[in-house]
Amino acid sequence: MVTKAKTERWSSRIGMILAVAGSAVGLGNFLRFPGLAAQYGSGAFMVAYFISLLVLGIPICWAEWTLGRFAGQSGLHSTPGILYTLVRHPVGKYLGVLGILIPLVIYMYYVYIEAWCMGYAFFFLTGKLNLGGDVAAYGDFWANFVGANENGLTFSAGYNQVVIFLLLAFALNFFLIYRGLAKGIEMFCKYAMPALILLAVVILARVLTLGTPDPLKPDRNVINGLGYMWNPGDVLAQLSNPQLWLAASGQIFFSLSVGFGIIITYASYLTRKDDIVLSGLTASAANEFCEVALGGLITVPAAFMFLGAAGIVGQGTFGLGFKVLPLVFSEMPMPQLFGGAFFLLLFLAAVTSSLSMLQPCIAFMEEGLGLNRKQSVTLLGLLTAIGSAFVVFFSKDLKALDTMDFWVGTVCIFIMATIIIIIFGWVLGLERSWREAHRGAEMRIPVFFKPIIKFVSPLYLITVFALFILFNVFGWNPSTGRFEPSSYVSDVVGPEPSTVARLSLALIAIIIVFFLILIGTAGKRWRQTEGETDPGR
Repeated sequence: MVTKAKTERWSSRIGMILAVAGSAVGLGNFLRFPGLAAQYGSGAFMVAYFISLLVLGIPICWAEWTLGRFAGQSGLHSTPGILYTLVRHPVGKYLGVLGILIPLVIYMYYVYIEAWCMGYAFFFLTGKLNLGGDVAAYGDFWANFVGANENGLTFSAGYNQVVIFLLLAFALNFFLIYRGLAKGIEMFCKYAMPALILLAVVILARVLTLGTPDPLKPDRNVINGLGYMWNPGDVLAQLSNPQLWLAASGQIFFSLSVGFGIIITYASYLTRKDDIVLSGLTASAANEFCEVALGGLITVPAAFMFLGAAGIVGQGTFGLGFKVLPLVFSEMPMPQLFGGAFFLLLFLAAVTSSLSMLQPCIAFMEEGLGLNRKQSVTLLGLLTAIGSAFVVFFSKDLKALDTMDFWVGTVCIFIMATIIIIIFGWVLGLERSWREAHRGAEMRIPVFFKPIIKFVSPLYLITVFALFILFNVFGWNPSTGRFEPSSYVSDVVGPEPSTVARLSLALIAIIIVFFLILIGTAGKRWRQTEGETDPGR
């Protein structure tokens, strides 16, 4: 019989909500979301964004909370164990490998970006990032700091500062995860989330009171900056662009952490009487506040006021965050203070997310392999250190990071989210899942979500995923009708393949095979529970 994790419980409802919100609030809120909104036309993007939130984000979020709490009553808290309990077939536990692969691989490169944020906060506060008014200078600084010019550069003398920050970020994450669910993750999020929001509000107040920073350029003012981010434009024409819908739905996944295997693991530590409907909605609302009301009002408007629209277009998430914004803060009054505060905010947001990526793997190692906390943390630390060292070494053009992010951080998340919503609506059954979701609930899910969850969400997911593969893998061009495989494919099977891309996919494959073997071993332990009372009865 599998022993339930008696000590691994949330100590308070607010702590649990902040932990789940913390897993969602991260770099995507303050960098990725504003950049996508500006790129695709803000008004149209927000229409697609909120439709995706209604049809995908919130339904899958409730599904993960429900399935996690339901299966958690059996004493299993990892995604393989949870799907084993739900599917009642050996294939279930193997599907759960995605719930380990996704957070594990994302952590390997996410903690590297986390180290960038820590480093930039330090450089701003110590006055080392005052490089004048040339965005190229900040671009050169970033490229040297992260090793984007040459593989192995970050391990060379004079360029290894990022490795020091990476080790510090690693140490903080594993110290907190070693302390456990309540004393580590929950405790940190209880303090980090309010501090993060406070910092964001202070920075937002500074941005909104900038007025017209350069009197010689009166059009670059705060009103026009907000207009650039939020004015609707030609909504109908923009909504006909399939890439806009792909970007909006992808941002919802990334933002809410749905399809990662994180929420379903967090929810498995709840009791049967805990309210998951209101808690799930509250956590989602907290994330949306940070993303739309804070991130959407800070990043792009600030950059617009100092650089204009031309300075924003084409920058991308990293360009906007680590090249453009440092220049923007250097032009503000008290640049060290506000620049340091912003990157400290990003660092806190990143840590609350990266912590959540470690817990699903810890849960599997403890319940599936019978390891204690010290052993599981040590093994996980070794695995993630190898993966992060791989990403840091193959840093030229961030090829390893980009390849892993595409195939695991995007493609696998679509697949995992589809599995979850189908299990909720079809395998466990909508009526049974609906009853389970409302057990202990203080509010009811509106009944119109029933057909959305059972029919609309799976169909929407499959359609969006098919379009995503069509456009971003096979490279279909609607205007010409031709297929031109994207770099993610040509890097692997093209006439001039990328060695780093191939090695990245090989690393992912090794991780999958390694955990499939471990899941097979864990299944022998879990079979001891067969015949016990169904947790939902």
